[in-house]
Amino acid sequence: MSKLYVVGIGPGSREYLTLKALEAVKSVDVLVGSTRALELFPEAQAEGIELGAHNVQEVLTRAIREAASGRNTAVLSTGDPGFSGTLKPILKLRDDLGVEVEIEVVPGVSSVQMCSAKLLIPWDDADIVTMHGKGNSGNVLKLLDNGKPTIILPNLGVKELADFLMDSGVEPGRRIAVCEKMSYPDERVVETSLCDVCGMEFGYMCVVVVY
Repeated sequence: MSKLYVVGIGPGSREYLTLKALEAVKSVDVLVGSTRALELFPEAQAEGIELGAHNVQEVLTRAIREAASGRNTAVLSTGDPGFSGTLKPILKLRDDLGVEVEIEVVPGVSSVQMCSAKLLIPWDDADIVTMHGKGNSGNVLKLLDNGKPTIILPNLGVKELADFLMDSGVEPGRRIAVCEKMSYPDERVVETSLCDVCGMEFGYMCVVVVY
């Protein structure tokens, strides 16, 4: 039976690809991913299908059907597929379609892991929350005063998150860190406050830590 691989490709730099990810990509007939993800595998011989924000359901459906039809297929997922990645929508689509296909997940290094490593934060000493694509959630407020750092994947951006937290009563002077574009040549780590971060410019590839 053919297989659908859901492959974690790490935070963005090729040096963080695992050997297992490279082997999985080498073995497939169809390779699905964003432009940036596909560019990490210039040696791939598979048919490439570009995945973008505008066609997620359509392309993931095609990936599932390709695997079900007998073509080994890999879907590339930034970071780790199980954390704000493509695993959840793929499992839902497979069930909705009623398609029988074997799925194998290849874990990857996430930007959350990279951020924790840069800031020397042990995983079991932190709370980890994703708002990515979900909107800001008041549930995070319950975690902010438990004595642990809270590591957050923002919904849209750093300023939106900071504004939400301050509007919800968090002190403007609360210490935070922003880890941006982890593993890229222009990565940066900024330690500042909620108030001050609102005057700074960041892209969308960020992880925020609230201390």
